[in-house]
Amino acid sequence: MTAPWPKRIYLSPPHMAGPELEYLKEAYQSNWIAPLGPFVDRLESDFAAYMQGGYATAVSSGTAALHLLLRILGAGPGDRVFCSTLTFCASANPVIYQGAEPVFIDSDSSSWNMDPQLLEEALKQAGRENRLPKAVIAVHLYGQSSDMDAIMAVCKPYGIPVIEDAAEALGAQYKGRPAGTTGWASVFSFNGNKMITTSGGGMIWSNDEKLIQRARFLSTQARDPAPHYEHSEIGYNYRMSNLLAAVGVGQMEVLDQRVRQARAVYEYYVQRLGAVPGISFMPEPVWSFHSRWLTCITLDAGRFGTDPEAVRNHLENHHVESRPLWKPMHMQPVFRNCPIFGGNVSGTLFERGLCLPSGTAMTKKELDYVCTLIESLSPE
Repeated sequence: MTAPWPKRIYLSPPHMAGPELEYLKEAYQSNWIAPLGPFVDRLESDFAAYMQGGYATAVSSGTAALHLLLRILGAGPGDRVFCSTLTFCASANPVIYQGAEPVFIDSDSSSWNMDPQLLEEALKQAGRENRLPKAVIAVHLYGQSSDMDAIMAVCKPYGIPVIEDAAEALGAQYKGRPAGTTGWASVFSFNGNKMITTSGGGMIWSNDEKLIQRARFLSTQARDPAPHYEHSEIGYNYRMSNLLAAVGVGQMEVLDQRVRQARAVYEYYVQRLGAVPGISFMPEPVWSFHSRWLTCITLDAGRFGTDPEAVRNHLENHHVESRPLWKPMHMQPVFRNCPIFGGNVSGTLFERGLCLPSGTAMTKKELDYVCTLIESLSPE
């Protein structure tokens, strides 16, 4: 019987590189500890360079980033926003913040992301009803880009702006370009469990400089230029701290390395578990370079011998964290009255899916331990 691992193996823990502490000390010693400051400027510049151009503004979270974009688009009561259903609630909650209604679009089986054909169907119906959405939010799931060219082609005839929710996909690519550089604007997350982290934080990126300037203005309480505090419209306290940005600058320096490490973790799992009956891995279409932020599998219980929840519990009993795939938004009680196009693909993925520990600092012994636990549940 396999003994529990002495130290808990987490799903996706932070992985510090080293320079972060020195940059934090520099920020501390300069007394730039409030929001804004030299490290915020540097992080934005480094991020735009990584995206091969464009403009970026750092904010307090990926959720805040998405909220700002919907505010800029003027989404409000009576409006609809189309959104991927297989995602975390932060992709849809800002739609509700603005008083608009989410309409959910199912996944395709080739990428697990928004199905362009279902999106086209939804847009045609919305056109007939004279209720075209304010925006389409295409989520890049678990480090894999949506098929953006197909999504953009569907939206272009209607003039619908596409927001790329790349919160989970920093370091991924779409047809050789950084994920998040195809649509009107994109949002990223630096949450503690992401590929790189600032502890908490996010980023807005766009090729439109005026859009980024507008987002930056709104994120700093919409303060008008004046020696006193003057406000002609409502804004938000959404800017990033200079201390957190210092961490982010250090993390950006190792982003490519972290992607290589995450993909190596995935390759180890494939090598060990790829031939186990009933186990399949999240696919990677030819147009995608998957960052493998998380390694995700699906289980055919009839062939494997048990279901994902039994595997999750078995891992948990041995101090290993794993997690079901995102429960689709159209299945969430809070969104139960929202329209959905499709639903079977994402529903089946949720029923069969499991995210395995994918930390970029995982050792070979830890990976071997996780695989041995999973293999022990297979009858073959």
